[in-house]
Amino acid sequence: MKNANTLQKILQHWHKPETNLHVNNVIEQIKQCRTASLGYHLYQCTDRECRKYHYRYHSCRNRHCPQCGGFQKQQWIEDRMNELLPTNYFHVVFTLPHELNSCILGNRKLLLKLLFDTSAQTLLTFSKDKKYLGATPGILSLLHTWGQQLSFHPHVHCIISSGGIDNTSGIQYWRNAVRNSKQFIFPIKALAKVFRAKYLMGIKVLLENNQLRVSPKSDLNILLKELYKKEWVVYAKRPFGGPQQVISYLGRYTHKTAITNSRIVRFDSDNNRVQFKYKDYADNSNEKLMEVNACDFVTRFKQHILPKRFTRIRSYGYLANRGRTERIKEITKMMNIPAHPIRVKISWQTRLLLQVGKSINCCPNCHKETLIQIASYYKHGHYG
Repeated sequence: MKNANTLQKILQHWHKPETNLHVNNVIEQIKQCRTASLGYHLYQCTDRECRKYHYRYHSCRNRHCPQCGGFQKQQWIEDRMNELLPTNYFHVVFTLPHELNSCILGNRKLLLKLLFDTSAQTLLTFSKDKKYLGATPGILSLLHTWGQQLSFHPHVHCIISSGGIDNTSGIQYWRNAVRNSKQFIFPIKALAKVFRAKYLMGIKVLLENNQLRVSPKSDLNILLKELYKKEWVVYAKRPFGGPQQVISYLGRYTHKTAITNSRIVRFDSDNNRVQFKYKDYADNSNEKLMEVNACDFVTRFKQHILPKRFTRIRSYGYLANRGRTERIKEITKMMNIPAHPIRVKISWQTRLLLQVGKSINCCPNCHKETLIQIASYYKHGHYG
């Protein structure tokens, strides 16, 4: 069957409506993506010998859908390219212990935001220390909630510059890190301890203010005491070789979904089984196959649907949203380098042509530039 091994096909077969309206809405959008249910644009070839009709079905544009987001991702990456500077960049990953999974699943918005804030605060705290940097760096943070087997595994990838803005003397200037070498600019074990303390203190404050949905509170307090004794995982990867490596990384990770269609090997609708590929990091990242019940697969996927309007890419330091463009301009002056070019928004039609060499007006039947739009149909029955 054509396109049988896709997330969409699995959800169409095995997802049932549920009480969580947001999750239900996300799943329904993915199920209807690029089908007549979401509407379409109708084109006709104007070539006299062809005259074929061509339907282009609308995308759901949901960030959890593996079929969507390609053009938005490219625009976002190009915007970030305009913020890169001639300095080293490091990659560090902050991971939450699995003992907190059930608590986080019941309080996603608060505790995932806390993960963002405390990991960034930890990096900014070390950055202020002059024996490491003594300045405010730029930090870009990306949230992932999944492991390779679709398990719930919340962690945040941070890209941090090895230089930053120093304004302690009242005059802003650019300062490079003291440990600007092949090693990470901060001591990892100390970083992990500070991150652990900040995150657990954040949970305690939320708990004391009755903002967390947990029962009973005493069990969580006991767990927090145990987690203070446990070593938390903070992992610094090898530094990027330069801005181009940063861009390559962003292209792979920023708009990634919990699972891509290319990883789904087989979907057996008769026997209710799904087989997918995963990398076993405990075994030299060797690729292996995992087979699960289809209903279990859907349940695993639903764990990674983020709360409504929750931002999964955030920036801190000199990359913080407010006034970011002006700060980047000031930094280029400090570094005595040319200002970055003005951002340009590129239409999806132009991106289609640039990325795959395909024009929107190309007829798939005769391959001539003779297609014209003659009608459009939208989900709510509007014709244009």
